[in-house]
Amino acid sequence: MEVPLTPLGLAQRGFSLHGGRPAVLDDGLAWTYDGLRARVEGLAGALRAAGIRPGDRVALLAPNTAPAFECYTGVPLAGAVLVPLNTRLAPADLAYILRHSGSRLLLIDPTLLPAAEAAVADIPGLRVQVMAADHERMLAEADPVPFDPEAVAERSLLSINYTSGTTARPKGVMQTHRNNFLNAANMLLAMDVRREDVHLHVAPMFHANGWGFVWATLAMGAANVMLPRVDPADVFRRIATYGVTTLCAAATVLTMLLEHAAASGGVPRRSDVRVAVAGMAPPAEVIRRVEGELGWRVVHMYGLTETTAFATYHEPAAALDALPPTERAAHLARQGVPLPLSGRVRVVRPDMTDVAQDGNEVGEAVVRGNVVMEGYYDDTAATDAAFAGGWFHTGDLAVRHPDGYIEIKDRAKDVIISGGENIPSLEVEGVLYKHPAIAQVAVVAGPHPLWGETPVAVVVLRRGAAAEAAELIAFCRERLPHFKAPTRVLFVDELPRTASGKIQKNVLRARLR
Repeated sequence: MEVPLTPLGLAQRGFSLHGGRPAVLDDGLAWTYDGLRARVEGLAGALRAAGIRPGDRVALLAPNTAPAFECYTGVPLAGAVLVPLNTRLAPADLAYILRHSGSRLLLIDPTLLPAAEAAVADIPGLRVQVMAADHERMLAEADPVPFDPEAVAERSLLSINYTSGTTARPKGVMQTHRNNFLNAANMLLAMDVRREDVHLHVAPMFHANGWGFVWATLAMGAANVMLPRVDPADVFRRIATYGVTTLCAAATVLTMLLEHAAASGGVPRRSDVRVAVAGMAPPAEVIRRVEGELGWRVVHMYGLTETTAFATYHEPAAALDALPPTERAAHLARQGVPLPLSGRVRVVRPDMTDVAQDGNEVGEAVVRGNVVMEGYYDDTAATDAAFAGGWFHTGDLAVRHPDGYIEIKDRAKDVIISGGENIPSLEVEGVLYKHPAIAQVAVVAGPHPLWGETPVAVVVLRRGAAAEAAELIAFCRERLPHFKAPTRVLFVDELPRTASGKIQKNVLRARLR
């Protein structure tokens, strides 16, 4: 009596129940659920007609567009394994991924073809299909592949999602149908997704398969609004135009939205908008401003591509609503408790014993459960290291509070060691975000002749604001032990970020060196 756990089952539910409802919306485009189903089944048929067989890799290079959205269901429906590609990768990294994954077909948005031509040259066995007129004709003429989720082996691969490769070659995270079904179900629960919802795809869909929202919305008959690139003015326009009620965004993207709203004289408050924030630890001040200035409800989530997006979330509690805004935001900045279907999350010492549940002792966050990847594709050594001791090692340093909530203190590689003292960069950033002149900040280790390294703050100021380095250093020294305060402040126009919004601290460290 078991039915395989696959996102194809979630999509089939939506297609069966909500045929006439809007499924995908974009400027000048509106697809119903019936229309999207025809396209998805047509795409699966076109792939099979092109010789794609079960288990073959089909790569996708596209921004958040309607044709890209349908690929997340159409490619698995054909029995193929989807390889979503980061649109901001250099040609050399794109070529490496296409070769490493053994991709037989690349579906590419026409706007990205010129930049990717060097990457796709001379890759044996790779066919390139531009998602334009010929592609549309293939979908229309193909024999549709009907939904049959029971034909899927739930532990078979649905996708190989490559990490950003900031410190080494990108690693291929193998995610199964089961992984993605349970992550999408977690999103349904955590974000309370309903049929009336309208979801704006702000987070890149190639990043952990849209954080599960490419299927969670379909299961409930909600509408999906596309966003090809993050432009704050366009985000607010689409929220107003389409009546958006949910979105996912990294903390840096939320900061961009806050700054645009402030510079433009403010935007209408919307108490019916829920925003999932993840990708990096959001400063409490950013959460406070989003809830206070925009009126949105923040749902803080934590995870990695290796956990199929999310392992924990900050569970709503009535007691939290009664706290003053600053205290509420500080609690919301914690990464929370395991999602209902994710499994277990611990914070451990190097010997794998649990840290004290006191909010002080720091250990590594480790995960074991239903959303953890199968492993890294064709990389046994990295897989064995990641799963040492029978748990997935996140590389994130955390504490566990008396109420059971975990709080990430820093990435292990981002901790600054100054004169033998460990300084979490996130702690220093959290203080700097309270300064009224700061829009964005990253604190990284900079070389120092006496202490080895000390904190350096790289700052983007708010529009029209002014601040001096000495002022910001003094601001930190008033609120932190002096050894944790930055010794230098650098002012920049923008911080280097990945396509998912994470600040590339490795780039900043390299510049300082």
